[in-house]
Amino acid sequence: MGNHVIPTGGEGGDIEVVDLKGALEERYLAYALSTITQRALPDARDGMKPVHRRILFAMRQLRLDPGSAFKKCARVVGDVIGKYHPHGDQSVYDALVRLAQDFAQRWPMVEGQGNFGNVDGDNAAAMRYTEARMTEVARLMLEGLDEDAVDFRDTYDGSESEPIVLPAAFPNLLANGSQGIAVGMATSIPPHNVAEILDAALHLVDNPQATTDDILQFVPGPDFPTGGVIVEPKHMIAEAYRTGRGGFRVQARWHREETGRGTWVAVVTEIPYLVPKSRLIEKLAELVLEKKVPILADVRDESADDIRIVLEPRSRGISAELLMQSLFKLSELEARVPLNMNVLVKGRVPQVLGLAPALREWLHHRREVVVRRARFRLAAIEKRLEVLSGFLIAYLNIDEVIRIVREEDDPKAELMRRFDLTEVQADAILNIRLRSLAKLEEIAIRKEHASLEQEKAGIEALLGSERRQWTKVKSEIAAVRKVFAPETALGKRRSDFGEASEVPLADLAEAFVEREPLTVVVSEKGWIRALKGHVQDVAGLTFKTGDSLKTAFFAETTSKLLVLSSNGRVFTLDASKLPGGRGQGEPIRLGIDLEEAADIIAVVTYKPGAKRLIIGTDGRGFVVPEDDLIASTRKGRQVLNVDGTVLAKLFVPVQGDTVAIVGENRKLLLFPIGQVAELGRGKGVRLQRYKDGGVADAKTFTLAEGLTWTDSSGRTWTVTELLEWFGNRADAGRLPPKGFPRSNRFSG
Repeated sequence: MGNHVIPTGGEGGDIEVVDLKGALEERYLAYALSTITQRALPDARDGMKPVHRRILFAMRQLRLDPGSAFKKCARVVGDVIGKYHPHGDQSVYDALVRLAQDFAQRWPMVEGQGNFGNVDGDNAAAMRYTEARMTEVARLMLEGLDEDAVDFRDTYDGSESEPIVLPAAFPNLLANGSQGIAVGMATSIPPHNVAEILDAALHLVDNPQATTDDILQFVPGPDFPTGGVIVEPKHMIAEAYRTGRGGFRVQARWHREETGRGTWVAVVTEIPYLVPKSRLIEKLAELVLEKKVPILADVRDESADDIRIVLEPRSRGISAELLMQSLFKLSELEARVPLNMNVLVKGRVPQVLGLAPALREWLHHRREVVVRRARFRLAAIEKRLEVLSGFLIAYLNIDEVIRIVREEDDPKAELMRRFDLTEVQADAILNIRLRSLAKLEEIAIRKEHASLEQEKAGIEALLGSERRQWTKVKSEIAAVRKVFAPETALGKRRSDFGEASEVPLADLAEAFVEREPLTVVVSEKGWIRALKGHVQDVAGLTFKTGDSLKTAFFAETTSKLLVLSSNGRVFTLDASKLPGGRGQGEPIRLGIDLEEAADIIAVVTYKPGAKRLIIGTDGRGFVVPEDDLIASTRKGRQVLNVDGTVLAKLFVPVQGDTVAIVGENRKLLLFPIGQVAELGRGKGVRLQRYKDGGVADAKTFTLAEGLTWTDSSGRTWTVTELLEWFGNRADAGRLPPKGFPRSNRFSG
């Protein structure tokens, strides 16, 4: 086989054996940290990620201030990737474009010229076609950068320097928000109204111990560039801001528009934040084509510069509220904007902050900027005062100064020795122009000297007092708030607050199912099926061996069915989900959680607002509203309380003013329906008294119209003279009139 030779590294070096697990952990951790700090999470102080900070700094270096001439975006991107941000040009351009989009940024930092994309989700034109310059907001972010307001660091290649953080006179973190996905963590901060944020900040300066709950009086919730209605409950908003984690339900803004002759359309004018309109229209069109919301007939996008989505109902009798609630459930007309305030505290440590702590980070940064700018100004004043003091000495000794300059070999050294000047003062004197030796110039210098001394005293007082520093911060915040006040077009709130209107479950179910007639067939052994259309003759239907027809009734695909079992529970079935009529159906038990020992007593169609008389085998019962019987789970709802000896037996519709009840002892009793208690659940009251046996049948009717029954031959009988059977609830009753069926049932 020959000898195994261990290969060596290049240039004959040995291979270094490393532990794979350790090496991977080390490298992955380095990658994760780089992603978290250098790419995905914003700094709590200026609310920016490095790419956005570098874009603004590059634009400043290119002198693209508000009001200046536009420059090609390719020029800006080139400077950013060449000097500060060695990443892909397209990713940098995408970040620049986003800073210019007024539907993505509540307060854009870049003013764009050309195609910068749109709310439909279309991309911007290539960077060689578009131009940009900074907005007033960006100017506020950079204000003080030349005054040592923040620290700088070397760029990636050491050839330039860049700011570590921006001075940020604008509360960008909360005002514009941020979205980002790092390794093992993410951030999602929605935009807010600047005036509200600044009011909260002023309150925090005056009340340093204030909590998030205290400042919610100023910040009720986000303010999205695309508007919309925030329907998140107030207590949930408060909890989200308290913990820094949560979300906000946002619905599209819409109104009903009459189109004449009783017809109408729903018009959507604002859509939720970060939802591309084209994708939304596509989804709505899909719902129409697939008939997932049968009450929606058509969708039209009539948008120009503003948004206008027209939703046409299938018929004018439909409620606009029902149509919109159906669409909120199935499309992005309602969206959830998450809140995860994960930010870099002091630019280094990732941390999830609540609203008050996040604002504090910005305020402490602003105070530091105020102090640093004051120190920078103080140094400049001291340097100028030094020069001015030298000038005054020169003016007082002007003849001697001229002589020294004319006659001495080293006038600078002689001036410093003769008048005890510093080098800076001597240089300044030697650089004086002859025309400046006029008497008026001396007066101007004395005036400037006095003014600077006064300013110096003010700055020293500021630097020596924390209270004065906070006062200065407050005055700067107040100046910014004036620009973005709620009454200005720029500062006006765009998103409103509302409550999510709840449409009844039955109505909502109707919206999602196309309305078609059905005939529901139930067998004696509890099998169910639905025949298409209203079938009058069900005599020809086949059943399994030993089974037969129990009941058949008309319904619609939008109907709900109520199923009463012998254990007193009522279950709910959707007619649209019943098995078709081609086979023999399926056992009702498959759709509900029914005890093995319990039997199915009745299946009826649910009618909103209607009532039922529910009766047990012992003749006790009560009236129950059908709305109270609807169950949202397979377990159903316990309605009649029964024990082992008593079971549920009758489920009678309440139609009229009188109850007719007949016992197994063939005694008939009539009494007013008002004597029966109305309950949601219970054992009920005694309806008829028996010595032995129990109830056989019952019905409700209108006394003035008479009592009707059908005999075994199918003939209908009506008796109007009923006084001798009329009594009170819990009486025993009397034998029924002639012709009453031997089965003791009202239907033969």
